[in-house]
Amino acid sequence: MMGAMPIIRPYAPADRAAVADICVRTGDVGEDASALYPDRDLLPNIFALPYVELEPEFAFVANDDGQAVGYIVGTADTPRFVRRFRQEWLPRLAERYPPLTGEPTTPTEGMVNLMHDPERMLVPQVADHPAHLHIDLLPGHQGAGLGRALMTTFLRALGAAGVPAVHLEMASANTRARAFYDRMGFREIVVPGREGSTFLGRPTIAP
Repeated sequence: MMGAMPIIRPYAPADRAAVADICVRTGDVGEDASALYPDRDLLPNIFALPYVELEPEFAFVANDDGQAVGYIVGTADTPRFVRRFRQEWLPRLAERYPPLTGEPTTPTEGMVNLMHDPERMLVPQVADHPAHLHIDLLPGHQGAGLGRALMTTFLRALGAAGVPAVHLEMASANTRARAFYDRMGFREIVVPGREGSTFLGRPTIAP
């Protein structure tokens, strides 16, 4: 249950473990991915922690009674983020998660493959939406406006930085998330060849 007054605030280093935990607990199409990915550090090291390390100014958490129960992270400039992921973030992980020598055969190997291919984020069809984001909220804290508050805070931060538009990639099967994004004004961007994924975009919010 939520406390009396959940708030949205900037990410702080003390939130790191909570953000990683939320990433895992929502990592399987919005459900707990612990059984799918036994290494609980894997998903956060791809989808959450590089953002809070490389661009903390665009990381925000939903705080309930002193605990982060949701977050939104992202980048203002996807090509720049891809370069920094390749040059600064990936070397920290390469020994623990070496590149595959063949095709992935397990969910874990599939994610390791993604980790070593940050250039997958360079999608020509969304080039005019240079920012991108990831947002996750624990199931028990959904439906109370925290997701909208996180998104609005993030969109305003991007707008204040002069970023015109943002995109995201989501699992097409996550119909609950799609409904949320639709309510937030995101519209589909057609990207051929990305089976199982849907790309959405919208303008940021001017300051």
